Amino acid sequence: TNCLTTVWRLFKNLSEDQQRYEKQLIFEHPAFVKLCQQLLRDSRRMTRGDLVFSLHAMVNLGVPQNTLLVQTLVRVCQEKLNQLDNRCISVLATTLAGLDKDKNVSALQAGLQLLVEQRIPSIRDIFVLQNLMKCMGKDAPVFLKKKLEMAVLKEIDHLTFPNALRVFSALVVMNYCSIPILNACSKKIQENVHDAPFRQLILILEACYSLQYRNVKLFSALADYVHSTACLWDKRQIILFLSAFETLGFQPSELMGIFAEKVTEDPEFLNLKNLLIVLRVYSRLNYVPRGQKHLFFETLHSCLNKYLPQISNMELLRAVYLLCVLGYLPHRALDELLQKDNDLYKEQKEMMLRCVKACMELDSPSFTKPAFELTESVSSLVSLNLRKAREALIELLGDENMFRQNVQLPYKYHIDFEIRMDSDRKKVLPKAATDDHADSNVQRLAFLFVPLSAFCVGTMHPQGKLAMKIRHLNKLGYHVILVLNKKFQEMTNEDAVEFLKGKIYSENAFRFSEVTVQDNN
Repeated sequence: TNCLTTVWRLFKNLSEDQQRYEKQLIFEHPAFVKLCQQLLRDSRRMTRGDLVFSLHAMVNLGVPQNTLLVQTLVRVCQEKLNQLDNRCISVLATTLAGLDKDKNVSALQAGLQLLVEQRIPSIRDIFVLQNLMKCMGKDAPVFLKKKLEMAVLKEIDHLTFPNALRVFSALVVMNYCSIPILNACSKKIQENVHDAPFRQLILILEACYSLQYRNVKLFSALADYVHSTACLWDKRQIILFLSAFETLGFQPSELMGIFAEKVTEDPEFLNLKNLLIVLRVYSRLNYVPRGQKHLFFETLHSCLNKYLPQISNMELLRAVYLLCVLGYLPHRALDELLQKDNDLYKEQKEMMLRCVKACMELDSPSFTKPAFELTESVSSLVSLNLRKAREALIELLGDENMFRQNVQLPYKYHIDFEIRMDSDRKKVLPKAATDDHADSNVQRLAFLFVPLSAFCVGTMHPQGKLAMKIRHLNKLGYHVILVLNKKFQEMTNEDAVEFLKGKIYSENAFRFSEVTVQDNN
């Protein structure tokens, strides 16, 4: 066992190429063959520690799982399972996590699960607990996950930075979002962020996405660290950070600003894959650097033009769509796109193509606000989550004829409620009366009830699609008022009425009406 453990410790510190070479030498060495034969003969006479560590070393050295040796060690571990102490259980759990499911492995895992359930109250080591969490995996029963959670929380005051990183990944493997544990781990990571290697920082963000865990303080700490050390990172590493933040819906504005400078200074590093990632990140998070908007757009457009001869139809559509969401029309790429066969774009692709065509019209400098009625259709049907808003508007305005609901506009844009007011914004006009007013004397309010996910995490900064919709509704003559639907539903009826009254009549009623990609506060 000592020999195997020593070999494994030396082996794991080698590079991948060295490991492949050394592995071949090890397996072909006569002494290794004799060692395996001796291990097979003595497996049932070995101590529990030797047994478990031998299996661990064999598996990690790459001895095939279907060999007689590995299968024998697995069966003997099953026979001696009740004799294992907590340390051996931890090592065995780690080993099993690296094995494929077969008859013997599944039987051992089932037995280990029963043993863990009994032993959890006596385990005081977070390192052991996180190994068990990984072994139990996502298929463990909820009650066992809860027991492991409570055991970790009992020892949370002794949490170290390395263990905080391990527990994060263990929760992902177990597919269990424990907010108390994650909050404690996040705090420890924030305190020691300068000690975390690049790959570990990415894994933390990926874990947050997998667990649907949103912690603005943690995200900000990681973003601030990367921003403050940006000169030390490769540009491609920063792209990976930005991509990870984008999947979380978090806008690291300072990091995005400094990276935009790097792009405009030296765009040659952007291959097609990275260009599409950058477009996706800046488009979804609705960010354009202050003071260099035009230069940034032109740089990205120039990079895109360089790849036009080799870009696929789908990639071209996506790139043009992302730039259009940001409010920029890439004319050469647009010309290339419009020459393509529209039959190439089906289903989800149709949405992107429709948005591109809307942007070509509405974001064109030659577009003027229409002086005619734009409404395509108005429906009396209101979804369940908007009934409260409808009732509040009726109580506030006195009559359902004072507003329109479920309004469908050209370009497939939809408004939850439309209210029209006089030019001084003092009086709400009934639907019939607006026909007697010149359009310039009527102010149109568009109420959009939106989910929190439409904003960047921890802010009221709208993400790309919502920002584009606001921009286009402004072009169509509307003042847009955004309402967080979840927050509104939690209000009492009286508070809901007062809230809408403030939105309609207050001086700040239209504070969202000019939200564009330049608003990066």
